[in-house]
Amino acid sequence: MASRGTVKASGNFNANEDAETLYKAMKGLGTDEDAILQLLTSRSNTQRQQIKAAYKTLHGKDLVSDLKGELGGKFETLIVGLMTAPLAYDVTSLRNAIKGAGTDEKVLVEILASRTAQQVKDIVAAYREEYDDSLEEDIAGDTSGHFKRLLVILLQASRQQGVQQGNIESDAQALFKAGEQKFGTDEQQFITILGNRSAEHLRKVFDAYMKLSGYEIEESIQRETSGSLRDLLLAVVKCARSVPAYFAETLYYSMKGAGTDDQTLIRVMVTRSEVDMLDIRSEFRKISPKSLHAMIMGDTGGDYRKALLLLCGGDDA
Repeated sequence: MASRGTVKASGNFNANEDAETLYKAMKGLGTDEDAILQLLTSRSNTQRQQIKAAYKTLHGKDLVSDLKGELGGKFETLIVGLMTAPLAYDVTSLRNAIKGAGTDEKVLVEILASRTAQQVKDIVAAYREEYDDSLEEDIAGDTSGHFKRLLVILLQASRQQGVQQGNIESDAQALFKAGEQKFGTDEQQFITILGNRSAEHLRKVFDAYMKLSGYEIEESIQRETSGSLRDLLLAVVKCARSVPAYFAETLYYSMKGAGTDDQTLIRVMVTRSEVDMLDIRSEFRKISPKSLHAMIMGDTGGDYRKALLLLCGGDDA
């Protein structure tokens, strides 16, 4: 499958030369931020890891520590994100979401709803390796109720494969009975069906649900649930429909309104730039009067903006 990312591996790549370019950009008085961002946004993550290794060999120093010493603020956060291997980035993001002051539920929702089953399995294993802790226990200890139950189901990464033709109608009816048709809501039904069925199966269930109830499943979830459970159910539904559309919406809301949610903006731009940023851009255009490029232009500044625009990879005016 061709990558739908905006960031691609560089063709005539030389890790040692790149390491030297970065070294020179940081050596002496002042830092050449432009050289750093131009280089790092035009290399794949795998290549960045090779540059990091070459830098260590040539200069006996850690490239990421040097970058942190020279850069600051949101620009630094973005560049350090680009220098982190994708799996390590997810693992660290989850760890910080749980271990920080209060729980950053937004991060738990975004990562666990959008990653593939294999990615979730890799995250669980890498988390144990890195922290000698169980991600499931850490999340369960930090969350509660139905929200916790659905997160734990998603962590199992054991969704059924394919479409169970015989269950489409009964799943739709179970969801209808659990919500719209009932006084109060049977959240457990929503969790069981949305947490355990494949994306392609769920898309068929959503169509059947619409025919049966006259509502989109999203409308019913909005009405029947609340708080972090609602956010997670909606994220699971949106990712089942289209992961790029889910991330387009996530980016849109990170910049819409007063103030920018830079943490979310950085996380999505870093994690999706080599995966599906081209698709995210076209989905973004469907829900926003402005392109992703134009919105980043208006909502950010300086080297931070320059680097984000390079990751965005073009305008869809």
